[in-house]
Amino acid sequence: MKRLAAELRGRIIEVSGRAGVPHLGSCLSCVDILTTLYWGVLRVDPAQPTSPERDRFLLSKGHAAPALFQVLAKRGFFPENLLDNYGADGSRFGEHPPAHGVPGVEAATGSLGHGLPIGLGIMLGMQLAKQPGRVFALLSDGECNEGSVWEAAMMASAHLLDRLTVIVDYNKWQATGRSNEVLSLEPLADKWSAFGWRVTEVDGHDICALLGTFNRLPFQPGKPSAIIAHTVKGKGVSFMEDDNNWHYRTPNPEEVKRARHELELD
Repeated sequence: MKRLAAELRGRIIEVSGRAGVPHLGSCLSCVDILTTLYWGVLRVDPAQPTSPERDRFLLSKGHAAPALFQVLAKRGFFPENLLDNYGADGSRFGEHPPAHGVPGVEAATGSLGHGLPIGLGIMLGMQLAKQPGRVFALLSDGECNEGSVWEAAMMASAHLLDRLTVIVDYNKWQATGRSNEVLSLEPLADKWSAFGWRVTEVDGHDICALLGTFNRLPFQPGKPSAIIAHTVKGKGVSFMEDDNNWHYRTPNPEEVKRARHELELD
């Protein structure tokens, strides 16, 4: 999986450079989480992407769509060459996940604070329909500034939704500054716990640790689970790591080449 994550990072960087699409740092911070989920955790079948028995995954931090698209293509939901026109006029693949047209994408996201409320509604619907799957929502740390996140968190614990899991990609940055300087998040784990969730913290780049964490779900029967994944924005490329300029910058051809070399892809 580590090699696969490196290949995905390389492809994400190439596409960002070619298409001129930003949010590269936010994509790279969650690649290991997505890789672990799609190759080791989620009960999904690319040949049957709408199976009622599937697990649902929601990329609430929709600005990391380039990472999700590469993962879905590599996993077999659609041919990888379809992403060659990523970001072009008329392409089904844009800067955020669309509502329709991309197999494996459960909902349009990117207006921050919506993924968990949508996931909550899906989970309640699945319970009513007696469907066996689970729901996972990947949030950004800055997204936890949104009141809708905490309204949904209260609702989930009130309804004992222990098949609902939140993963917070805690890369410590927002668009304009450090997350805890923009609006204090700490103590983040305690906040989720106070809202009735069972919480675990993990290194979001340690695939073995991530697998072990996901394999323990639910952390407590009758409680939704929250995973605080400590990550590094721009992870995997030295000149991008922990540099918030890559929230909006796109790489030039030389930077793409340097990044691929660091990832040992060339």
